[in-house]
Amino acid sequence: MYKFLEQIVSDYMTCDIVTVSPAMSIRELGQRFKETDFNSFPVVDHGQVVGIVSKFDYLACFEFTPASMVPHYDDLMQRTVAGVMTRDFIYVGRETKLTRVLQLMIEHRLRSLPILDADARLIGVIAREDIIGALESCAQTETRGAQPWRSGTCYCR
Repeated sequence: MYKFLEQIVSDYMTCDIVTVSPAMSIRELGQRFKETDFNSFPVVDHGQVVGIVSKFDYLACFEFTPASMVPHYDDLMQRTVAGVMTRDFIYVGRETKLTRVLQLMIEHRLRSLPILDADARLIGVIAREDIIGALESCAQTETRGAQPWRSGTCYCR
């Protein structure tokens, strides 16, 4: 597992990223979740990541308490991603060690993290599956000299 200690995000990140706009309606967001089966999307406005929206954020729209009135379904579905997204989010850079990514994922119970460049532009995503693959690859390389595992639709450098 010593090899894993050396690994960085750029060796395992996914570059083919699905994003959403802050202007997207909750109805469209629900459809996007259904189509992709992703758990969250980076929210991008004019090339900048302005937040993250998750299935949890989506479902929170439908939480009702005794103190709040129940809005009409159509009114809920016309709300936008900007109104429900998480604006304060954790991200990493392409040179971040995978050990740090793993620590952040466990500490904050995250399924994936956006990867931003020096100009705060989205360049990729790293998910739990990528970390699992890196761990497996490093273990195999150390024990059998196997080739590294890669995930995602492209290999980014």
